[in-house]
Amino acid sequence: MNVLIRLCPELSLKAFAGLIAACGILLLAAGQGLAAGISQFVGEYSGSVEIVKADGDTDPRDMSVVIREMKKGFTIKWTSTTEKDDGRRKSKTYEIEFQKTGRNGVYSAAMTRNVFGHSVPLDPMEGEPFVWGRITGGTLTVFSLFIHPNGDYEMQQYDRTLAEGGLDLVYTARLNGEPQRQLQTFLARH
Repeated sequence: MNVLIRLCPELSLKAFAGLIAACGILLLAAGQGLAAGISQFVGEYSGSVEIVKADGDTDPRDMSVVIREMKKGFTIKWTSTTEKDDGRRKSKTYEIEFQKTGRNGVYSAAMTRNVFGHSVPLDPMEGEPFVWGRITGGTLTVFSLFIHPNGDYEMQQYDRTLAEGGLDLVYTARLNGEPQRQLQTFLARH
């Protein structure tokens, strides 16, 4: 503190304390902006998207997501439903629990239990997805890493961004870093 006062003699101790307090408030606000928490995303959402196949035909898909807050994190449950040409509907549902980590706004997936009963991620070297999430401002992102038997890797990224009346969803799939598919849709809050 003496060094600063010698360098800036016109800076009083009160002004210096005020400057330090202001910097602390700015840092706290910036940290909250980067990872504001899951509560703003909690809810039930649904929407639909048209997937364009390689032959140019479209495949309509209904999508829904439920985000719930938990004591040490949150859960995300999402369902994708396709309608077959014969009228049958096929749904896939996934539910993952995410737990806080030591990193602000970063969450680990707790997809299985170890021998001690603790929730842990799956093992990508065994063909299982390695999943994690993060909250950056108004976007909740879930990443899934898959390692293929030949060593190729696939990354799936779900960005759910807060929007008026719901969430903007952007899904991106990459194989060895190269984009393979991207879907965008709006999910309305119920």
